Amino acid sequence: MTDKVMIGLIQAANDIHGDEPVEVHKKRAIEKHVSLIRKAKEKSAQIICLQEIFYGPYFCAEQKTKWYDAAEEVPNGPTVKFFQELAKELSVVLILPIYEREGIATYYNTAAVIDADGSYLGKYRKNHIPHVAAGEEGCGFWEKYYFKPGNLGYQVFDTAYAKIGVYICYDRHFPEGARLLGLKGAEIVFNPSATVAGTSEYLWKLEQPAHAVANGYYIAAVNRVGTEAPWNMGEFYGQSYLADPKGNFVAMASRDKDEVIVGEMDRKLIREVRDAWQFYRDRRPETYKEMTALLP
Repeated sequence: MTDKVMIGLIQAANDIHGDEPVEVHKKRAIEKHVSLIRKAKEKSAQIICLQEIFYGPYFCAEQKTKWYDAAEEVPNGPTVKFFQELAKELSVVLILPIYEREGIATYYNTAAVIDADGSYLGKYRKNHIPHVAAGEEGCGFWEKYYFKPGNLGYQVFDTAYAKIGVYICYDRHFPEGARLLGLKGAEIVFNPSATVAGTSEYLWKLEQPAHAVANGYYIAAVNRVGTEAPWNMGEFYGQSYLADPKGNFVAMASRDKDEVIVGEMDRKLIREVRDAWQFYRDRRPETYKEMTALLP
């Protein structure tokens, strides 16, 4: 492996009205993202991450069983199979966040990891599931209606180009998983998201670069853009970015446009930072017992 790896992040708007059938959303979004993935490849991206549940609107703004039909088996569903072929064709690693169904009716917010030869490496299931009350417009983040909390822990995937970890959206507020991914060898952690302007926007550029510094790896944060009808629950403010282990922004997208950004990950910098800031050496795991207690 070379020290330098090119990272591609894709943010996009969902411009199909939420009342349209699930199949319409998936078809249009997949067509759009195939084009954007090809653009990322043209810009020399080797690892490419899409936004949270990329193939439709962020339907958690309402509670309707209609959206269960968007879920697929992972890895045996058609979307993962399709993108396995695309990854093989382009020789790129893909982080593919989709809605997963396991068995008859168990659902997860999931990201499949596909290697550059098209092989399926595994999946991450979102661990922290928010339930945010509706505002004046009657919309909230009703994620507990759609998703069971993840049960696969925090895996690191050894891809053709780098060792990667995955967080999903709300997970970014919790440092425990971020630390575990670093301890397991992640060189870069991807956080595909769907987050709107308001209470936590200022944290977008604060928390995750802090994870990068505390753990000595790169962070790749991906958000969608625009507003989504009929809910109009807020502006998805984009600003997808790659941050290095010093907390510096390597690349950042716009606030409001479909966009592909590509930035460089450098293992040499990871080594330099970890040599200078020995946070793993100096941690005190024997003091962690209290963290497992239900306090307060």
